[in-house]
Amino acid sequence: MANSPTIPLPQSFTDFAPVNEQLEYLQKGAAEIIRVSDLQERLEASRKSGQPLRVKAGFDPTAPDLHLGHTVLMRKLKHFQDLGHQVIFMIGDFTSLIGDPSGRSVTRKLLTSEEIAQNAKTYTDQVFRILDRDKTEVRFNSEWLSTLGFEGIVRLASRFTVSQMLEREEFHRRFNNEQPISLHELLYPLSQGYDSVALRADVELGGTDQKFNLLIGRELQRHYNQPSQIVLMTPIIEGLDGVQKMSKSLGNAIGIHEPAPEMYGKLMSISDELMWRYWIFLTDLRQSEIDHMQTEVSSGALHPMEAKKRLARTIVAGFHSQEAARKADEDWAMRFQQRNVEATAEEVAVDLRQVAVGAGLESALSDQSHPVDINVAKLLVALGLKSSRTEAERQVTAGVNIDGVTSSNKLIHLEKRPARIAVRVGKQAKIALIR
Repeated sequence: MANSPTIPLPQSFTDFAPVNEQLEYLQKGAAEIIRVSDLQERLEASRKSGQPLRVKAGFDPTAPDLHLGHTVLMRKLKHFQDLGHQVIFMIGDFTSLIGDPSGRSVTRKLLTSEEIAQNAKTYTDQVFRILDRDKTEVRFNSEWLSTLGFEGIVRLASRFTVSQMLEREEFHRRFNNEQPISLHELLYPLSQGYDSVALRADVELGGTDQKFNLLIGRELQRHYNQPSQIVLMTPIIEGLDGVQKMSKSLGNAIGIHEPAPEMYGKLMSISDELMWRYWIFLTDLRQSEIDHMQTEVSSGALHPMEAKKRLARTIVAGFHSQEAARKADEDWAMRFQQRNVEATAEEVAVDLRQVAVGAGLESALSDQSHPVDINVAKLLVALGLKSSRTEAERQVTAGVNIDGVTSSNKLIHLEKRPARIAVRVGKQAKIALIR
């Protein structure tokens, strides 16, 4: 049998939670664990010895930015880290040269070394919004794969047959459809499996689409006289539409680098059903806490919108700050209130001649695409929100809410018409229809 690669032993941890508590936390959101009984035994041995489990998740830097879908695995890594285990954030800079065939009907385009290096830097910058930098072992699989040599690759490949590789769903489908399968793609599962050997992984995390690769890792570890890793798989999370997987190319993703207001607004747009899946996969709440919240919503003790606002605040605070989450919450509430105003307010047709000011009025009257300025005080009078021009001007100085934004601007600039302007003064609101 081959010798295992050498790797430093982790430092000792002694304050592990009871195994049943660890299992409850780790099983939250897991689609499948191979096998739960093995994980329980490994956790018991870890608690007895005081040695943490080595928990690995690999990420190929094939794109420059991460979205919340990518963070499902990172979040589960964090759960192991929260429990005192050694997590390994492994960047597949070498396997990116191959390209993971998971879910692909065609061969991936090969990236350049420069593209991979730049993407890898972006990944490491972003992942520490979730993981503790000081407690995370960051590794690049070029450390061992680039030095494996052609002989090493041949010996690695000798452990599996072509028919075994064709059992993989993507390869099997492409073979039956007479679609090309490049030889280097067959090396991807072997490379990922060897990562687990090199890192002496006790647990490997991956999406459900990674099952074939994860099981190859278990097989290779046996070959190298290592205990087979436990495999913990998480589902592929749906995007904002609640149907297709989260993907930037599908336009249904939330990037973890997005500004707090955008992230908050997108989270508030999801369905109530999808909200619970996001609570499970994108937060650190225990399943029992989420179940309690669902019970409160079902009984009417908690409004679903409030549960969703809590979710949005929780996620935004994690990637930005508590203050940013609070501000995003307030801004969204104001916009939502404005939307409610627009939905219920009386609509009033306003004659342009009553409210327009400055040169170009005649041109604007004959051409709706001609820009024109509207006097806010005149508009308040035309809408019946104020009874006199003097009273209206005082209100403008104090501030008027126009389309959800309160300001003391005296003019509204319209590039074209027809225009629909929501105007609110105190509790009174009307919609001005200017043609």
